[in-house]
Amino acid sequence: MVTNLEERSRIEQLRAQLHEHNYRYYVLNQPTIDDQEFDFMMHELQDLEARHPEMADPNSPTQRVGSDLSDNFRQVSHKYPMLSLSNTYNENDIRDWYDSVKKGLAGEEFEVCCEQKFDGLSISLTYVDGRLTQAVTRGDGVHGDDVTTNVKTIHAIPLVLPGSGYPHEFEIRGEILMPWKVFERLNKEREQAEEPLFANPRNAASGTLKSLDSRVVAARQLDAYLYYLLGEELPCDGHFENLEAAKSWGFKTSVGMAKAKSVEEILQYINYWDEKRRELPVATDGIVLKVNSLRQQRALGFTAKSPRWAIAYKFKAERECTKLLEVTYQVGRTGAITPVANMKPVQLAGTTVKRATLNNEDFIRSFDLHIGDYVYVEKGGEIIPKIVGVDVSRRPSDAQPVSFIQTCPECGTPLVRYEGEAAWYCPNETGCPPQIKGRIIHFIARKAMNIESLGPETVDEFYRRGLIKDVADLYDIEVQQINGDGSRTKSAQKIVNGIQQSRQVPFERVVFALGIRFIGETSARLLARHFRNIDALMAAGLQELQDVEGIGEIMAKSIIAFFHHPDNLRIVEKLRAKGLQMSLSADQQASASDKLSGKSIVISGVFSHHSRDEYKLLIEQNGGKNVGSVSGKTSFILAGDNMGPSKLEKAKKLGVQIVTEDEFLAMIE
Repeated sequence: MVTNLEERSRIEQLRAQLHEHNYRYYVLNQPTIDDQEFDFMMHELQDLEARHPEMADPNSPTQRVGSDLSDNFRQVSHKYPMLSLSNTYNENDIRDWYDSVKKGLAGEEFEVCCEQKFDGLSISLTYVDGRLTQAVTRGDGVHGDDVTTNVKTIHAIPLVLPGSGYPHEFEIRGEILMPWKVFERLNKEREQAEEPLFANPRNAASGTLKSLDSRVVAARQLDAYLYYLLGEELPCDGHFENLEAAKSWGFKTSVGMAKAKSVEEILQYINYWDEKRRELPVATDGIVLKVNSLRQQRALGFTAKSPRWAIAYKFKAERECTKLLEVTYQVGRTGAITPVANMKPVQLAGTTVKRATLNNEDFIRSFDLHIGDYVYVEKGGEIIPKIVGVDVSRRPSDAQPVSFIQTCPECGTPLVRYEGEAAWYCPNETGCPPQIKGRIIHFIARKAMNIESLGPETVDEFYRRGLIKDVADLYDIEVQQINGDGSRTKSAQKIVNGIQQSRQVPFERVVFALGIRFIGETSARLLARHFRNIDALMAAGLQELQDVEGIGEIMAKSIIAFFHHPDNLRIVEKLRAKGLQMSLSADQQASASDKLSGKSIVISGVFSHHSRDEYKLLIEQNGGKNVGSVSGKTSFILAGDNMGPSKLEKAKKLGVQIVTEDEFLAMIE
């Protein structure tokens, strides 16, 4: 029998886990569980909290609406709150909802509009006299981010409505989506560049729409489907009929939208689209059911978090069984060996799946994988394919277990496994082709040396032709070497110019570009600010490195190992000779102080004197630390206009000081 103490402990555990998953989903755009698993955890927590009202907590995940607010955009209030829908995976819940609607309407007849639940980023569009005036994300349901400039690049959203017949002013809501074809192309490009893959089209669409460069948004060919009309002078009382009118005004609406007059018709619609959705060009994860009459919607009203007149039925994660043909191995920039399952192609969640990552040797052992096994492949919440099980009953009698390779598939070097690491590595850093090319691709990346005229394919070509064997060789390339027969003069000159211009990239990004294992963009900046030049960094000992905030023992040992390798020292000296920035600039060194030493500072809002990045730099130059969230350890918040409401509320609760732009600048004078 479960005791009260065990249930109370479970409540705390679920709250911590759900807070973490919310952070990964909304902030990092890197979900680690699918929607169904998240919803089950949330429902369990709701049930437990109902049994234990003494454990009520206003900060529980059950008491908040997920937020996609960003400090990089102006935040505005919604005229009509954007509440989330109750959802279910259970047909019995649909019957219960239908009965509750019938009871709420006192037996009055009603229709239900059935439509696709698109898996994208919620958006609210305002039109005045047929012209798009504002586009706002859902945010926390009360406030959202103004992303009008970015939304105007999406061709599926009309900027000016054709014809007539629309209200003087109205709001229409929908989902911004990334089509499957665009998603696959984008992830293929990111894979070639050894950048983290987007987990699903929703995350890719969200990251794209929140880009500070509208050209990026335009290039990614986002799509949009609209699903709800609001305003004082709508054409009809029927939701279905209003969307039909919106379609005539130039809006894209749900595919196969239909009205149902019974639970049986609703379930038939759900079952039909559970199969048919595989043919759609965009991701869908369920069906939304809405009482069709707006008058009846008003009569039914809302709970604290969702409308009583609507519910979302979410499809279960798609799973298929297919044959494991072979396991191949990829070598990454750091030498990490990633096993890949190559399977008989199978249709899954709108795409043809034939490969899935196997993570590492431990993952393979956990499933006792054999070549020829029939494996279950899943896209939970439409995420990247993963193997979730094996049908052992179908295993061939002569099937051989998958044995992890012992030598590098590219250069034949015996693999090593470092203490505390799950992955195997090829230690041949300077002689293994994928590692060499990977480091060059990392070196030219936007956040490193920013050589935009080069890309992974060009790097591969130059390496095959013998033009480059390491990053330093880039600075010896001449136009004639690239041009060859003379047909590529213009592009060749652009490449050479881009390489030469990279000499001006600041020292902190040069440190990042070197590709030291475990050293990311932030830690590279911290190291550059602390040591100020490459010689001091190369000479630093273990303790001196660990004295830099954010640098742990593993990172420190990696830095020392990097600068003790003769090939790396040769490359650094060659880069120095080519004129790369090997120390902080005079302005950076002159402006440095310790006025903010020991202070953890959160930045929030929109500023007038400097950009957010410039303020982050000023904080670091004066000894402070940039942190992303407000806590009891926060020294103060540097606040501009339209400070995030959640940060403001938490600051007041914790008594954290709010510092204005002018006060901050006076503080560091």
